Amino acid sequence: MSLPRLRSAARRLVPVVLAAHAVLVPAQPVFAAQAAHVCRAAVECGSVIVGPLSQDPPDDGPCTSPEPVVCQIRSETPQQREVARGQRMRYHDLLEDMERTECAMRADGRSEEDIARTLVQMRNDAKDIVRAGMTREAVAELEARNIKKYGNPLGPTADQLYLKYGSWEMVSAAATRSSQAVDSELGLEFRHCPCEILQ
Repeated sequence: MSLPRLRSAARRLVPVVLAAHAVLVPAQPVFAAQAAHVCRAAVECGSVIVGPLSQDPPDDGPCTSPEPVVCQIRSETPQQREVARGQRMRYHDLLEDMERTECAMRADGRSEEDIARTLVQMRNDAKDIVRAGMTREAVAELEARNIKKYGNPLGPTADQLYLKYGSWEMVSAAATRSSQAVDSELGLEFRHCPCEILQ
């Protein structure tokens, strides 16, 4: 079942689940809270727009953000920010695909290393896909930063992340993480979906 259909079904099921609970299991109030939580997760998780984009003119002053991409966004016109937001939302769609893959691999009993390596490769592929819609100058800037930091135009490898974090579980978490500063700058919020919702 697709995620939009799942969200729609979850919205319809919330009152049914809660009504059934009130009749059938009055001695276990925790059940209702758990059921409502799962249904809310189905409706709320994913990439959502939480605010309008800034319509300010490009900021030519010094940028105080530690995130280079945030500084780049602030130097863009409102029209360019709209394009950047569309690219960022596409990136979140790809991150959601990664989460589905992670859940499926865990259900199949795959090793943490296999999962982490797959997710890192998927993340780098996602970056490559999203960058296809960016200007050459913007891509060159991102690639130069990554080459300087990681020796790789798309970012760190799985082995580099393992050396940094010390466990494959943490590598997987890092691979599916999104920069909140960048998302906020583009009026987006990314909410992770638990495996029971994605499967």
